[in-house]
Amino acid sequence: MSATAVERAAAVRLMAFDVDGTLTDGGLHIGPSGEAFKRFSVRDGLGLVLLREAGIRVALVTGRSSAIVEQRARELRIDTVLQGIGDKAVAMRELCAQSGLEPAQAGFMGDDWPDLPAMHAVGFAAAVPDAAPEVLRVAHWTATAPAGGGAVRELAEHLLRVQGRLDAMLGRFDGRVA
Repeated sequence: MSATAVERAAAVRLMAFDVDGTLTDGGLHIGPSGEAFKRFSVRDGLGLVLLREAGIRVALVTGRSSAIVEQRARELRIDTVLQGIGDKAVAMRELCAQSGLEPAQAGFMGDDWPDLPAMHAVGFAAAVPDAAPEVLRVAHWTATAPAGGGAVRELAEHLLRVQGRLDAMLGRFDGRVA
């Protein structure tokens, strides 16, 4: 990873995530009554909690609308959930303004073309490994773990490591004093 990518990651104070194809594997399971089911990784969920507890604001920004996403966000105590978003770049600029942050202090992780505007609007762009080639080209950092299967956790640990907070967060779990 380039020094510039590390600098960009070090500046992140707000990290937003696409949902389908980033927090999930991108599959939609639709039941006979039209209800949709999504699979979320518990490890990714802990990664989001770690970011939040380390003082990095976490947001979900997705083009689809789903009660399932609202439920998962409540479980993880994520306050910012923007669904049905057509222009994710506008959403990211508004989130930055509301948070008193510059776009250079924000990051976005995505997987497909609708995520590109948001990735261009922030200082740190991240992708899952099976993202569209165009997304991989603009990403400053790409996970090795799959979407919906550890990619978000890997990113969380990367951000915490770069920002010098990983040992303190781990210490809360393994009894070490950080």
